[in-house]
Order: sequence, then structure tokens, then C-alpha cells
Amino acid sequence: MARKISISALIFLVILLHLSSYFNPCSASNGKEFIKNSCRATSYPKLCLKSLAHHASKIKGNPKLLAHAALNTTLFAAQSTSRLLKDLSKLHKLKPNEAAAMMDCVADISDSVQKLRMSTEEMDREDAIVRVSDSDVLRTQVNDIQMWVNTALEEEETCMNALANINIKRKVKNGMRRRIVKVAHLTSNALALVKSFALAHKK
Repeated sequence: MARKISISALIFLVILLHLSSYFNPCSASNGKEFIKNSCRATSYPKLCLKSLAHHASKIKGNPKLLAHAALNTTLFAAQSTSRLLKDLSKLHKLKPNEAAAMMDCVADISDSVQKLRMSTEEMDREDAIVRVSDSDVLRTQVNDIQMWVNTALEEEETCMNALANINIKRKVKNGMRRRIVKVAHLTSNALALVKSFALAHKK
């Protein structure tokens, strides 16, 4: 009986130690400070910190994990906004030219989602970025990611321009614009953090 208790206690201790590595306050604090400092290189530092702070214990001081988290956060926001625009395009009776503008906006955000997904998948590759030793390969991978994220940002800006030609309730239109603007700002921040990651690997 005593042996069973000691084994159970040992298992519990191992689990506790394992969990503490994820919830170490000191680790989270250091990670948050790293995120805060890194976000200073972005155009929207407050949004950057707010959107990434809850990843602090995982990111710690790793530029790749920071860039990866920023891309994932942006992708999630873009997907949510894309679904919203598709739903709204079905609910409102639009004139032919307005419907065309709305469909252009929906297509732009869908393209943005695709480019952001390509970027996150490239960061996820087992042999990508950190594990490669060939600087030319590294440069190509990072350049591809930067190009895709930059294209996503352009698509979001195009969507905002199309939205100006749609005549719907001001409250609804402003709400849509806020969502698209937020995605664009997140995308801009993600692009800046990817560039910071690239510079970190050149040193």
C-alpha cells in the first residue's frame, strides 16, 4: 500500500513539475517583456502587445515563435472577418454595383486569408527557418513569407477601398471597416515581426 502511495506521489510530482514549465510566472514575465520590446518595431505597438501577450510563456525570447504567433493571430482574425463579410453580403439588399463591390471585398479578404495561411504553413515546416544551415535557403523562405504577408496587407487595403462604394447602414459599415482595419493592422505588425526575425538571423 505504501509503495502504491509513493508511486502515485511521484507521478503527481512529475506532472506538477511539467505543468510549472508552462505556467512559470517568471517565464511569462520575461516573455511579455520580450514581446513588448519587439512590438516597438511595429506600427501598432499597443495592438501588437495586446494580441500576443497571452503567448508570452510559450514565446519567451524566441523571435521565430513571436513571428509565428503574430501570423497565427492575424490568420485567425482574417478568417473571422472573411466569414462575417460573406454573411453580411447575403443579408443586405444591395444594388448591382454595390453587390459587385461587396463581392470584390469578400474576394480580397479571402485572398488575404490564403496568403496568411501560406505564411504560417511555411513557418510550420519541420525543416524551415531555424533548422536550415544554408543562408540562401533561409533568405528565400523569409522573403517568401514577407512577400505573402505584404500581399495580404494590400488585399485588405483594397477591400477597404471597395467598402467605401457600398451603401449600407452606417453602423454596419463602420463595424465592417473596424474589423478590416484591425486585420490590416495585425497584418502590418506581423510583417514587421517577420522582418525583425529575419534581421535576428543575419547577426
